[in-house]
Amino acid sequence: MGKIERIEVPAADRDRLETLVRDRNTPQKVVWRARIVLLTDEGLRATEVATRVGTSTLTVRRWRRRYAQAGVDGLLKDATRPPGRKPLTAAVIQRVVDMTLHEKPPRATQWSVRSMAAVTGLSHTSVQRIWHAHGLKPHLVKTFKLSTDRPFVEKVQDVVGLYLDPPDKALVLAVDEKSQIQALDRTQPGLPLKKGRAGTMTHDYKRHGTTTLFAALDVATGTVLGTCMKRHRHQEFLRFLRVIHRNTDKRLDLHLIVDNYATHKHPKVKAWLAKHPRFHLHFTPASASWLNLVERFFALITQERIRRGAFTSVPDLESAIIDYLEHHNADPRPFVWTASASAILEKVARAKQALESQH
Repeated sequence: MGKIERIEVPAADRDRLETLVRDRNTPQKVVWRARIVLLTDEGLRATEVATRVGTSTLTVRRWRRRYAQAGVDGLLKDATRPPGRKPLTAAVIQRVVDMTLHEKPPRATQWSVRSMAAVTGLSHTSVQRIWHAHGLKPHLVKTFKLSTDRPFVEKVQDVVGLYLDPPDKALVLAVDEKSQIQALDRTQPGLPLKKGRAGTMTHDYKRHGTTTLFAALDVATGTVLGTCMKRHRHQEFLRFLRVIHRNTDKRLDLHLIVDNYATHKHPKVKAWLAKHPRFHLHFTPASASWLNLVERFFALITQERIRRGAFTSVPDLESAIIDYLEHHNADPRPFVWTASASAILEKVARAKQALESQH
């Protein structure tokens, strides 16, 4: 005959346990733990308690001991368990970080989680967690180039000054050419987007020629004056200057932000500008096209209309570009420049210092 293992349950504990059993919001695992203690207090054997609660004898004995050690509060939470695997040591984590930053894998230019895992003996998920915790992304690389233009500081201050503090009774226009836009047609029709599947397009294409978009972005309003031409020589630039001249208020001065392309400095262009004194050209530094706000518009039209388009001819492409300009100008939104010249120059100085420290 089995031994009766009885425990004494004070009246206060019994009331609390009975309340837990009756409460509909009590988790079921807590309910059957409370019932184990209550039935044990009635003098039932562990096997009988296990049968009535619907659990094992081992579980009955475990929670009876827990109550004896910690009371009712001990029944409300699970015991802490040791992790299945020991946590990584600080030395192991630091080794992964140092190798990622200062070493290259054999036969590759950058680490992957699996190549790092193979070298360190860790799982690829452990490597991934370490990289995520330290903000390391070896698979990504960003392109950049520091301008070597001698009057870099003066040009940055000049252009940014136009953005942040434009002159009175004048328009500030960011002007540039998006050249060699290809009229590409796909070799086969693509499949449309549907639930669970992305739209498709063939990787190869047919070329039908190119065009150049001349654009002038009004920094204040976000409207864009644009036209397409076959080439982008000084002759075409002069034609576009005349377009700007015809389509802007003659009482306003025009401050044009342009890059250092030779077309913009051609003698005939300079002669035309001398005859039209309301035009003022402001040049961005060499290798600093990011300073020209119209580049942001070029990125927008490329992403939204050109890259995934299919065009059977150059006129078809130009028609799509002009249509995009009309829709854009129907509800224009200006690109707001926020970086000060001093903030830009400080960041460039830090980049130069970092480069010099590496070489």
